[in-house]
Amino acid sequence: MVLRLLQIGNALPYSYPVDSSSIFQPGQMAQLKLFGQDIVAGLSDGLAPLGIIDDARSNVFTKPAWDEIVVIPCVGVKDAYDRWISVADASKNLQEAYVMPSSFVADYDNLILNPVNGIITAPAGSLLNYDSTGSGKPDSIKTIVNYVYNVPNLPGEDTTLGSGRMTIWFTRGIYATDQFDTTQEYPLNAALFVNENGQLTTRQATPNHPAVAICLAPPSALTAFIDFIFL
Repeated sequence: MVLRLLQIGNALPYSYPVDSSSIFQPGQMAQLKLFGQDIVAGLSDGLAPLGIIDDARSNVFTKPAWDEIVVIPCVGVKDAYDRWISVADASKNLQEAYVMPSSFVADYDNLILNPVNGIITAPAGSLLNYDSTGSGKPDSIKTIVNYVYNVPNLPGEDTTLGSGRMTIWFTRGIYATDQFDTTQEYPLNAALFVNENGQLTTRQATPNHPAVAICLAPPSALTAFIDFIFL
């Protein structure tokens, strides 16, 4: 829900009449649309992105959690292949609750997510991959997860309410945002596209989806922002 202007020179944003049906946050991408006979600006679906939104029109705000390390303690036993596996379901709370299920990704398979409470569960029979005590015997499951969560106790707002217009940055420059697809990786200098939710992503949905930016600094566990140059 944050857009940072890192280097844009003397450029100024432009404003368009806002699409009354669009829900968006700062840092998502805008696109021009037809509303009756009028041209309005709304959330981009990735096919014709115009620029970067610098307004909010949402009932709830979201933020990403990136490279969060989760260790799930387990009771283990050796299986027929001399591997340590869990004998019962084991769970651990994520740092945040109210997780958007479609945004969740982990580097360990078969985890079960409870999105409301922010709990992940490893079912019985899961392979143990981490020795938390240094005893030489695996006693837990260690995984790195990414997800987007709804920010609690932060009411939504509509910064377009008074003007009826959306502020858009479309000038070439360096920006940073936390509005990106958490299910993708972000290598340095990777081409960035826009997904169906108006977020930056490295996944090109179709050949008709244009690249809009280049990744200058990938997100990290310390700062869940992506720095990019808007083309």
